[in-house]
Amino acid sequence: NKFNKRMVIYETSDQATLSSRDAVYFLLVHLCTKISEVSFRIKMPLDDFGTRCSVLLATGVGLASATGYGLYKYLANYWDNQPPQKWRQVGELADLYIYPIKSCGAIRVSHMDCTIIGPKLGLLRDRIFMVTRTDGTYICARTFPKLLLIQPSFDEQYEQMTLSAPGMPDIIVPVADLFSVDPVKAWVWGQPVTATDCSEELARWISRFVLKEETGLRLVFYPLDIPTRPVRERQHVKLTARDTGALHNSTSFMLLTEASVEDLNRRLQKPVTAQQFRPNFVVKGPGAFEEDDWKWIKIGETVYRNVKPCNR
Repeated sequence: NKFNKRMVIYETSDQATLSSRDAVYFLLVHLCTKISEVSFRIKMPLDDFGTRCSVLLATGVGLASATGYGLYKYLANYWDNQPPQKWRQVGELADLYIYPIKSCGAIRVSHMDCTIIGPKLGLLRDRIFMVTRTDGTYICARTFPKLLLIQPSFDEQYEQMTLSAPGMPDIIVPVADLFSVDPVKAWVWGQPVTATDCSEELARWISRFVLKEETGLRLVFYPLDIPTRPVRERQHVKLTARDTGALHNSTSFMLLTEASVEDLNRRLQKPVTAQQFRPNFVVKGPGAFEEDDWKWIKIGETVYRNVKPCNR
C-alpha cells in the first residue's frame, strides 16, 4: 500500500453500539430459553413433573443464559475486530518518517509503502538495523544519547545506506549484501530476533563514535519480511504478534498529531519536534491528543487499528 503526504486521514471512535449488542444478547438468551423449554417438554416424563419442574426450568434458564452470553461475547469480540463502515475525516498527513536504525536519525520521505513489518521505500525499511553490544543485546538512546547524532541516508534508488556522524568520516552500508550473511544472536527487550552482522568495519565505526573505543558495539540487520516475535506487552489485549514489526519495541507503525506536540511545547522551556517521539505518520488538523481515542484509522485505502499508546 503506497502513501504520500497529500493523503487525508479518517478515524472512527466506535463501530457497533452497546444497545445493538445488548439487543442481540437478549434475543439469544430468549431464543435459547425457548429451545430449552421445548426440549424439556419433550423429554420430561409426566409423573416426574411435580418434583423436577423447578430444577429443570432453573437449569434451562441457566444454560440458556450462559449460552446466550457466550454467543454475545463472541459476537462482541468479532465486532471489535472488524473495521468500521463509516468514517469521519479528521486531518491530513503532514510528514512521513522512516527510521532505518533504532535510536538513530530519521529519514523524511514524501511517499512510502506500508508492509506488515512497517514502512519501506526500496531497501529503506523501518527499524531494520540496531546497535548492539558484542553479546547481541541492543542499546538505545536512553542510555547512549550519541546514537541520535548518527544520521542515515539512502541513494536515489533506495538501495545503499550511508552513515554520517559529527567528527566521523561517512561510511557506506551495502544493504543488499546483508540478506545473505550468516545469522547472529541478537535480542530486543530480552526477546531473540533474527539478525545478521553488518561488518567489522561498521562495528569499529560505531564503537569509535559512541564509546570512543575500537570495540564494544556492533550493527546488526533484520533480513526478514515478516514479524517473528511474540507479544511482549501482554496487558494490551489488542496487540498481536502480527503487530511486532521488525526490530521495533512494540508495533510496526506509530502516529502522532502536530497539535499534541504543540500542546506539549507550551509547557516546556525547550521545545521539541515530533521526531522526539519517533512517529512514522505526523497528522495535521485534529486537536491535541485526539489520536489517543481513535480506535481505527484509515489512510488512503489502508486501515489501521489503534492497539496501544506509545510509551514515549
